[in-house]
Amino acid sequence: MKYVTAFFLFFLLFSCGNETNNFTITPVDYTAQNEAEIVAYLESNNLEAQKTESGLYYIINTVGEGENPTATSEVTVEYKGYFTDGIVFDQSDDSNGSTFRLNEVIAGWTEGIPYFNEGGEGVLLIPSHLAYGNNTIGPISAGSVLLFDIRLIAVN
Repeated sequence: MKYVTAFFLFFLLFSCGNETNNFTITPVDYTAQNEAEIVAYLESNNLEAQKTESGLYYIINTVGEGENPTATSEVTVEYKGYFTDGIVFDQSDDSNGSTFRLNEVIAGWTEGIPYFNEGGEGVLLIPSHLAYGNNTIGPISAGSVLLFDIRLIAVN
């Protein structure tokens, strides 16, 4: 038994030495894949969207008549987040919405929510580089396109 313990300690010492590991993870560029997925989704659902320079797509279904938020506003939003296959990964708890500061959420929301006025409704189609990029967060896999049905309830 002492030989097994000695072997284990020897293995542990040499496998965790001070030498630099040459293990690096190269980020994947999902831009083209995300673009194709968003365009296919829009076509298959017969939707028209506006595209920004960053690659964000948005659809305004109801303009709304209230205030426009800025990228640093605190807003109350009713939302449903889902993938292009329709699987829902998140949504606000009730019709009263959830409150967020737009500079504390994913870049797609920071950029996209200011296209809505209070009372406005529509959809954000967010490529992964404006969401979680190469990271897997809960049910959201790396490289995922995220869609959000949005109703901007208030700019607080």
